[in-house]
Amino acid sequence: MAMNVIVVGGGRVGSYLAALLLSTGHKVKLVEVFPGEMLTLRRDLPPGVILAGDGTDPAVLEAAGIRHANVVAAVTGADETNLVVTSLARFEFHVPRTIARVKNPRNAWMFTPEMGVDIALNQADLLGHLIVEEMSLGDMMTLLKLRKGMFSLVEEKVHPEAAASGKAVRDLKLPEACVLVAVLRKGEMLHPAADLTLQPADEVLAVVHATQAGKLAALLGPRKG
Repeated sequence: MAMNVIVVGGGRVGSYLAALLLSTGHKVKLVEVFPGEMLTLRRDLPPGVILAGDGTDPAVLEAAGIRHANVVAAVTGADETNLVVTSLARFEFHVPRTIARVKNPRNAWMFTPEMGVDIALNQADLLGHLIVEEMSLGDMMTLLKLRKGMFSLVEEKVHPEAAASGKAVRDLKLPEACVLVAVLRKGEMLHPAADLTLQPADEVLAVVHATQAGKLAALLGPRKG
């Protein structure tokens, strides 16, 4: 379903987000206060998408169509601006969904629902946790984060010496909060039925809770001496 989205902040993050949303069929208004950004924005986005003005000004948000917006995303480089925008969107205009970029990780504690923020995108924190997680999971690859990072869609190839190699799915000691989604074998997608026996080089797709991903990686990866 196409949504009406207002993006406040026309820097690299905002312009990329606006272009991505437009490419997937959503209606977008991008609000940018600095004239210096306009040349780049007009080159990269359709003219009707861009609105010059201060996103902390209720009149500008009105002009952007905030009363009909499904989502407001405040992605400027100033945390205080992003908080003001989301607070106005939530408490003044009752926008159903608000998203705010956190520029300085030390300010993350302020980006709460009480301040009008549904989703806080703390880039430094997300990147840091992703690096630590990927380092700890060996050959397992995270394909998608779900439910704010609580669950992940992961992929790992069954190692020839893995505990799971040669075992039927019913006999696998899968960790809690883990569901096998599919097994890819020689270009075919197999349903992970109870009697399916995993073979070396099978690519296993699974949804797993963040706390259990390491156990799944140990099951599918090489045994540790």
